[in-house]
Amino acid sequence: MKSASALRRLEIPGIAVFEPGEGDLPRLAVRSTLAEAHIYLHGAHVAHFQPRGKDSVLFMSQRSLFAADKPIRGGVPLIFPWFGPRANHPESPAHGFARTAEWQIESLTEDGDGVVTAAFELTADDRTRALWPFDFKLSYRVAIGRTLTLTFEVENIGSEPFTFEDALHTYFTVADVRQTATSGLENAEYVDKTDKLQRKTQGPEPIRITSETDRVFESTRTTCILDDPGMHRKITVEKSGSQTTVVWNPWIAKAAALADFGDDEWPKMLCIETCNAGANALTLAPGKTHSTRAVISVS
Repeated sequence: MKSASALRRLEIPGIAVFEPGEGDLPRLAVRSTLAEAHIYLHGAHVAHFQPRGKDSVLFMSQRSLFAADKPIRGGVPLIFPWFGPRANHPESPAHGFARTAEWQIESLTEDGDGVVTAAFELTADDRTRALWPFDFKLSYRVAIGRTLTLTFEVENIGSEPFTFEDALHTYFTVADVRQTATSGLENAEYVDKTDKLQRKTQGPEPIRITSETDRVFESTRTTCILDDPGMHRKITVEKSGSQTTVVWNPWIAKAAALADFGDDEWPKMLCIETCNAGANALTLAPGKTHSTRAVISVS
């Protein structure tokens, strides 16, 4: 991690500064004419995004653990190089190691329209090779304006191909998840992780949450719109470089079983995740780069 003085040299006075966050973990705080945001160096984790004049967009659990060896619950965890439990490796950490790694911030800029962009980087080291024996470079750009644009790039800097999964595991704040409707995945097939991985079809209607929901929609590139009448808004998630969308809410029992998630918080959130996972895992040849991008807007 860069020293405190090196971080200060990157700051944009009055707009983007580094400060102690929850658990004293260092974070970037952006307060511009367009939006506010918090990004932790731990996991390059976007924990807050709020366009000016609008409500906060991202859900954060009040019981999230802000510790150097733990993932942060809520916001936008970065998932790499596997999604969920690693196949045939039960000892490996769920969702990979990117979300608990300490990222380097490489640059911090403001363009002529007032959009602030923070660029982060993570490369393979002895810790990552002990878990996953490949050489890689991860680049992550977070552009904060009236929209939140997240661009996650994976580069193979080794001498052999590797296969990976990735995700922008985004948690959205809602008034009551039972009153929401998520459109864009009508008539799409999905794997139901709450029902023994059965393959099902969504049907022609938007997704409504009526029970624990964990649906992996494969081979889909469509835009999703989260309609939240309780907050009088719609959240749009446009994506590119992603062939998987996951829709998740833990509901009552699963929420109670999660140590870093409040028992009564499940009605206030819905995850719409921009991924390449499962059947859509990617294989990257040496010298090649893949980019996964999500653009989040509120109306």
